[in-house]
Amino acid sequence: MSHPTPRIYRNVFAALMGLLVLTVAAAFLPFDRVLPTPHAAVWARRITISIALTIAVVKGLLILLYFMHVRYAPRATWAVAGAGFLWLAIMLALTLADYLTRNHPGIPNNRGEPRYLLR
Repeated sequence: MSHPTPRIYRNVFAALMGLLVLTVAAAFLPFDRVLPTPHAAVWARRITISIALTIAVVKGLLILLYFMHVRYAPRATWAVAGAGFLWLAIMLALTLADYLTRNHPGIPNNRGEPRYLLR
């Protein structure tokens, strides 16, 4: 198989639309009500972000493989695309490492003021 057929394009488009609906649905799921931890809001935000990033990676792979024709390209093109994804993973890891190690305001106290981790 040297080129994708219109049927494959339709299936990939349908998968992308399904993943879009799944992303929107995940954004509205009430994870903070389900989690029994005292910091449920923080964990709910992390779970939602993790789900959204996972779905975004899957959508990006579908676009890369089918709409950018990498699936049917020579191995050198696969190497270049893989290097691009590796670089993206490095940049995301560095960004998230910086974000997750900052001193963010914690859960607000009973007056609505944020409690910082270090005082």
